Amino acid sequence: MLPIVDFRPPFNITRASHIVLSVSDLKKSRDFYVKIVGLVVSDETATECYLRGLNEACHHSLVLVQAKGEATCRRIGFRVYLDEDLDIAFKWFKDQGLPAEWAQVAHQGRTLHVEDPFGTKIELCAHMTVCERMFLKFEQFTGAHAQRIDHFQIFAPDTYKSCEFYSRLGFRNSEYLAHGDKLLGAFMYRKGTCLDLAIVENTGPKMHHFAYIIPEPQLIFTACDLAGNFGYGSSVDRGPGRHGPGGMLYVYLLDPDGHRVELCDGHYQTIDTEVEPVRWDATSLDTSVRWGLPATEHWYFHATPFENASTTAPEKVPNPKTLESYIQQLPRHTH
Repeated sequence: MLPIVDFRPPFNITRASHIVLSVSDLKKSRDFYVKIVGLVVSDETATECYLRGLNEACHHSLVLVQAKGEATCRRIGFRVYLDEDLDIAFKWFKDQGLPAEWAQVAHQGRTLHVEDPFGTKIELCAHMTVCERMFLKFEQFTGAHAQRIDHFQIFAPDTYKSCEFYSRLGFRNSEYLAHGDKLLGAFMYRKGTCLDLAIVENTGPKMHHFAYIIPEPQLIFTACDLAGNFGYGSSVDRGPGRHGPGGMLYVYLLDPDGHRVELCDGHYQTIDTEVEPVRWDATSLDTSVRWGLPATEHWYFHATPFENASTTAPEKVPNPKTLESYIQQLPRHTH
């Protein structure tokens, strides 16, 4: 069912690190992530804003870039362990016939831009400017007190082939979503928790969401209350709820440009090699929601395009149980 994982990959990716988003109104987006999500600003210019979570020591986990036109995801970023991993990665991607080029990026060491076989835009670096961890600066906390970036979820037109590619880079599966022999979702990690990268079959490449860990579950409701007070009540996109895979409490919010961010509490360790990935049945409602109602069609299909990336539809369009289809199946009562 799952591709073979290379436990000794050609270079060492260590974790999900950062994401770069283009936005239409930099101040508006900055306020959203500071006042509701609870990130702190590491640096800002007239056209860029660098933010990080409260326990992050590296300069940024979110970069907002003022842009005109369609709001896009410019890159998802992963850290590699050493600078020499970047040189190996450059050669490896070139050998596979995949794009790889060096880039100059503020507040980061040597940076490599690469793409996976479906065109997902990826940024690799080994170092960033170091900042003070803010997790004891209680007097400065705002929003949901987001602690650190946790993972990305992307769309790919073929989950198995995408999972196979990242398995060659040492990503292991904590859990996966399947229907019969068909792999529909892969929940993959490098850092030793459930997730660094989730891959779901749909028209892609696209960025479905990125996630921050919050320290206390009640802060999910704080985020919802603040979203309502700041005029983003209708941007509470899904939840609060509890996932099947990973078992996390969550809420999904849409930022002013429609980029989706998840706030969730922590999840379990996944380091030991003898532990098998957990299979979830795609047809079971318990898979996507442990209680409450299913997600809307918008949640399943809306995602941010990657900049200058063409997309490919999957061989079979996904047909998840949505809130809309669930309501249509409910018995009708007459009085």
